[in-house]
Amino acid sequence: MVLTTVIFAAQDGISRHLAENYNVLMVVMIRFWFFAAFVMVIAARKAGGLRAAATTSQPLMQGFRAVLLVAEICVMVYGFTLLGLIEVHAVFACYPLLIAALSGPVLGERVGWRRWLAIAVGFIGVLIILEPGLGVIDPKAIVPFIAALMFALYGLLTRYVARKDTAATSFFWTGTVGSVAMTLAGIWFWEPMTSDAWAWMITLCITGAAGHYTLIKCYEVAEASAVQPFAYLQLFFVTGIGIFIFGETIALNVALGGALVVGAGLFTLWRQRKVG
Repeated sequence: MVLTTVIFAAQDGISRHLAENYNVLMVVMIRFWFFAAFVMVIAARKAGGLRAAATTSQPLMQGFRAVLLVAEICVMVYGFTLLGLIEVHAVFACYPLLIAALSGPVLGERVGWRRWLAIAVGFIGVLIILEPGLGVIDPKAIVPFIAALMFALYGLLTRYVARKDTAATSFFWTGTVGSVAMTLAGIWFWEPMTSDAWAWMITLCITGAAGHYTLIKCYEVAEASAVQPFAYLQLFFVTGIGIFIFGETIALNVALGGALVVGAGLFTLWRQRKVG
């Protein structure tokens, strides 16, 4: 899981670099072309092949999940170009809290008062990062929160479809439908890239596939609830990339708010695991 967070942090750094020079939709589109090929290769090697992986009784929900994920990635990468890696990830770290808050109305799960308290503390942390003060919140600062909300809903829908479909089926639909959706949106923004940019794009595609592969292997040997807290290490690695490669700085409000968000998120994950 630690290796996975390192890979995903590198992927975010490369995404920011490319999105600062090329259209976000085109960058994500090419990334998903490679991702679709990757999931199809994985599916073809399993029992039943592509047909078994594609079989589902809830195609609309699976399709919506895939579109939601690619949209979230586009919003996230766009946020990198507006705010940088550190501030975006500090806000995005609240997504486990959003999952906990929405699990009741979406999945009918019970959320106890301790987790509601942690959720409240986490959102105080988000407000500290956004610094609303007495004025209006900068619209740019809302972008990573929108991405977190979208990813939380994607996570909940993934748990919902898992009641009937296997993880392999959800993985297949995410890659293939996501690729089609991004092609429909991104092909209109195609522009020539330099050889250096193509080298970075290929690296981005490889890190994307590698990250998902290590994540799959991680879940094969450990429960998701046991390794999920380590996902917060991505914020640490992304911060290093932001500071040493992109020259970003950590504002006091971002550090304080991020600490509250991460602390509340870790408590929520621990409490969810304890109550089952």
